[in-house]
Amino acid sequence: MSTKKPSLTDAGMRASPETVEPPLEQLCGLRLQVLEIIEEVLSDSSQATDAVREELRQHIAAHPGRPEEALLEHLSSLRSEQPAPQDAPDEPEPEPEQREPESQHPSSARLEAVLRDRMLMTAFQPVFDLTTATVVGAEALTRFVSDSGDPADYWFAEAGDSGLRTDLEFAALESGLEAALKLPPHLFVALKLSDEVCLDPRLPGLFDQSPLAPARVILEISGRFPQEQAASLDAALAPLRSAGVRLSIENTGSFFAGASHILRLKPEMIKLERNLTAGLELDSLRQELVEAEVAFAREIGAALTAQRIETKDELAALAGLGVTLGQGYHLGRPSVQPSEWAKWGGRARHLASPGGRGRTTRG
Repeated sequence: MSTKKPSLTDAGMRASPETVEPPLEQLCGLRLQVLEIIEEVLSDSSQATDAVREELRQHIAAHPGRPEEALLEHLSSLRSEQPAPQDAPDEPEPEPEQREPESQHPSSARLEAVLRDRMLMTAFQPVFDLTTATVVGAEALTRFVSDSGDPADYWFAEAGDSGLRTDLEFAALESGLEAALKLPPHLFVALKLSDEVCLDPRLPGLFDQSPLAPARVILEISGRFPQEQAASLDAALAPLRSAGVRLSIENTGSFFAGASHILRLKPEMIKLERNLTAGLELDSLRQELVEAEVAFAREIGAALTAQRIETKDELAALAGLGVTLGQGYHLGRPSVQPSEWAKWGGRARHLASPGGRGRTTRG
């Protein structure tokens, strides 16, 4: 989560199921980032870092062919070598009943290390305008630098069990906003938020500190947001919307159930879930549902986008029904390489609704 003017059904854009990405391919992208970090450290010629560079070389030699482990070990050793503060007075050892309880989750330590050392990065997946075959945006996806190779979903689930989910999401958002500065400047940037982060008071400050123009940001929120928290959500999003940040709501597959939620928030984008679009060309009932979604999005002036398009038949069905935006492995894979992002250039376009009707500007 790829650009003659290509046909989106061109055989060169091969279908490849998004849910079965080879772990080795994902790790290769992470490895390139690790190698870049290592190269940057070793290229520093200042005498003050001679010892640091030599220690890094030793870690690399100790882990041949495994730069990720070498870098992690190097960072760990640097932390252990930092001197303890000298000015703080010694405090007595607390009595057993006064000690702070240790973390109850065995994986908290590695999560805290990721947060402390920011051992995560952002991959972007291109979002296409299906009517012009051009890239108009990119969705930010989090990747973790670790020797385990665990996918991002596993890390976030683990963070939820450890009470660190919100902190990890904010670290991912910061990484995404920073990386987005290297995207072609006309592309919008889609950032996914959990319900908890939507209501977190730190959220507006995150965008205040970012050099990325708010008008380029689209926040993706769940269509399952609890109705009893609707007023809190409206209040939390109000300052961001006023600054120019746009909104996307992921539909749960039944737009009738979420219509009131969508009408209240007036998003610029509605995103179709995969369970509604997978194998769409074979299911006439779901085709009718998507067609109704298209009409609904057109009525409120929002763009309708399909995610995880995996085959040319799914793409043809979605485009034939009037869906104008889409992403997925059939169109373009996620990438952590800015050199790859640069290829997504093209003429600047506004986020348009089906039929070419632009979104009405708010007063």
